Amino acid sequence: MQVKEEKPDAGTAAERPRNQTEVFAVHGADPEVLAYAMAKYSRSALSMKESLREISSQRAEQFLNTFYFQYGHRSIADLAHLAFAIERLSLLAAIVLVDEQRWDGQERSTRYQNFRTSGWYLPDFASDTASETEFKAGIDSLFAAYHEVAEGVAESLKRTVAKPEEMKPEAYERTLKARAFDVARYLLPLATNTSLGQIVNARTLETQVSRLLSSPFAEIRELGEKLRVAASGAAWNVRAEEMAGVQHEIRKLDVELGDRTSALLMREVKVAPTLVKYAAPNEYEIRTRAELRQAVAELMSGEAIDAAPVVDLVEADPSLEVELATTLLYGACHYPYRQIQKRVAALDEVRRNEIIALGVRHRGRHDELLREFSAGQALKFDILMDIGGFRDMHRHRKCTQIMQSFTSLHGFDVPEGLAEAGLEARYSEAMTAAHAAYEKLAAGPVPEAAERAQYLLPLGTRNRSLFKMDFAEALYISELRSAPQGHFSYRRVAWEMYKAVEVRHPALARYFRVTDVNEPVDLLKR
Repeated sequence: MQVKEEKPDAGTAAERPRNQTEVFAVHGADPEVLAYAMAKYSRSALSMKESLREISSQRAEQFLNTFYFQYGHRSIADLAHLAFAIERLSLLAAIVLVDEQRWDGQERSTRYQNFRTSGWYLPDFASDTASETEFKAGIDSLFAAYHEVAEGVAESLKRTVAKPEEMKPEAYERTLKARAFDVARYLLPLATNTSLGQIVNARTLETQVSRLLSSPFAEIRELGEKLRVAASGAAWNVRAEEMAGVQHEIRKLDVELGDRTSALLMREVKVAPTLVKYAAPNEYEIRTRAELRQAVAELMSGEAIDAAPVVDLVEADPSLEVELATTLLYGACHYPYRQIQKRVAALDEVRRNEIIALGVRHRGRHDELLREFSAGQALKFDILMDIGGFRDMHRHRKCTQIMQSFTSLHGFDVPEGLAEAGLEARYSEAMTAAHAAYEKLAAGPVPEAAERAQYLLPLGTRNRSLFKMDFAEALYISELRSAPQGHFSYRRVAWEMYKAVEVRHPALARYFRVTDVNEPVDLLKR
């Protein structure tokens, strides 16, 4: 399809007034139509208003089919921003869903909401009724412990934290309840239902859908398909009932006018029917992940996992090649970065390059490189923390994050406040039982046994992730996440990040405006 070039009249150009910049917001255009109109700035002299008046959904689809799919102009999709509500998905699926570096959204808070009534995701156990029964029993046990701990910690806080005279009773109750939920959330299984809203551009949506469709988890693959269908089908219109009422009133006065307004007011809007229609499972990622798992298993050959601190600021890699190979293997196993790095650095150049080549062997023409190839950052933090705390740290998208899969291998964290409430033994009992049930189910012979078992892991389970960043991001995270109003889990991680930089770069540590997490915190000022 050719885009007609509109050229200004050379004879009148000099007579045009200058310095008349116009700025206006645009409302009411379908996302793909708006993306086409914005793309036309590079191909036409028409103004935005002129472009939007002449563009139809059909013309936008024709344009996108040509320039987006045939010519690979994927930047056009950056111009179409789409809002989605994703409700009643598991916490596990939510973590995977939001694992995008270009993502904006909000999820239900475990601090301000009671998740006991949220419901939970039940994987398909097919005819394996024994495993399904054990899974359900494990979930019920964790929710019972969650309720007991939330209630117990709240009562303990009421006994030990006095209400200031100037504080309203409802504010006092709400603050203490939030603290109790901060503790109890460690017991929430990854199967727990949550809800979130996201606003992403169409390019991010396309890669997100493709990534979800490539998941080893059935729920996540289904979620990817539902996102694709939601983008291709009719969007929910918040004004639909109101518009229908107006249209009905108009039609009572004038049938012909009512029919005309119906076509305008009641038409279906499809937010991205063209831009996501070819989203499919990513064979590059699926095949590469499998080969990397095999490669790291061969390299480490059953070696025990080294003990590691909560935060390990890894020394600089001997070379970029060592960093790339180490990072590629890191996401395919449960070993610390430092332990893999040592083995990779000892390899000869040929073997090391073979590992890097695994990361690109199956890459197609339009495939972006795996995130593991984002290398060269000065600061690499290998972090071992509870899954709940990671969900908060996961929001920092200016850094590169590589997650390892969920496992019970690293044990679990014990939150603050349990001992004071006399609930530490109850908590440890529930966590230990959940990990034992996970390990039993994960060892099952049926397909996806390991994936289904992960839904039983509670948020208090420790998991490993790699955060690569520059100095400014390390300072930002340390300052923000060490603040007193934050959750005690990530406050400790932020503090340890700062302390690690202080040891390695003492002259730079003075620029961090962190809060010492060892200082007492007034819970009522959180």
